[in-house]
Amino acid sequence: MNEYEFLADRFETNRTHLRGVAYRMLGATSEAEDAVQEAWLHFSRADTSEVKNLRGWLTTVVARVCLDMLRSRESRREEPLDDYAPDQHGSEANESDPEHETVLADSVGLALLVVLDTLNPAERLAFVLHDIFGVSFGEIAPIVGRTPEATRQLASRARRRVRGAATDDSNTDLTRQREVVTAFLAASRSGNFDALLALLDPEVIVRADPAAVTMGGPGEVRGAAAVANFFSGRARAAQPALISGAIGAVWMQHRQPQVVFSFTIKHGKIVGIELIADQTRLNQFDVVVLKNK
Repeated sequence: MNEYEFLADRFETNRTHLRGVAYRMLGATSEAEDAVQEAWLHFSRADTSEVKNLRGWLTTVVARVCLDMLRSRESRREEPLDDYAPDQHGSEANESDPEHETVLADSVGLALLVVLDTLNPAERLAFVLHDIFGVSFGEIAPIVGRTPEATRQLASRARRRVRGAATDDSNTDLTRQREVVTAFLAASRSGNFDALLALLDPEVIVRADPAAVTMGGPGEVRGAAAVANFFSGRARAAQPALISGAIGAVWMQHRQPQVVFSFTIKHGKIVGIELIADQTRLNQFDVVVLKNK
């Protein structure tokens, strides 16, 4: 393996993480890819032989690139080119609650990108890096040109605005969505038809991509009764999961996602389920299986 291949291999090991950082910073997949590519150029030209934490170093590089892109976007008053994801704190006591912050951070994937886009670039960077990716304020401070305490305040302001948006819109209530998905999977496994009906909107639609259809997916099913009938006794291996920051479910095999269940939930009812098994699409998801409470 030559030096270029060695560097490329080290970078590729971190590419998924860096893409996640960039997407949450920029809210557009095309811009996120551009930021990651720019980070690669920096990496390929830099002497990193003394770098002990390569992922941290690369995260900082991507963050700086994203900050420049956000500031440039703001100066031109532009919106990100991509559509937002298809069908990714108030009191001091709450801010210091790790579990609360983890749940809040997990919800910032698809649902709250619109809210993040209302933050100024420095607030957005401080919130995303600290609350979602666990970067310390001491490490973030030089990137935004502030003291660690001032950087903490940036994240705090951003956190209050994100929390306020989640409070205003019941559709972004991560805890409630998790309860609905968990109840749906339990009812499906047990074959409880009535419980399934109670969770489904009368006009619910289920769609499966071609890969999921070959695995027994329905193609398309419409209406609560038909959907409940299809899922009754199924989904035995599915687990609640965060799918790129949104609540959903996943069937894993050998620690790899085989089918992703993407839910659309409104007013506590499931209005849509998409079954995704296409490997190219699966590779684009950041999947985190949720432990039972």
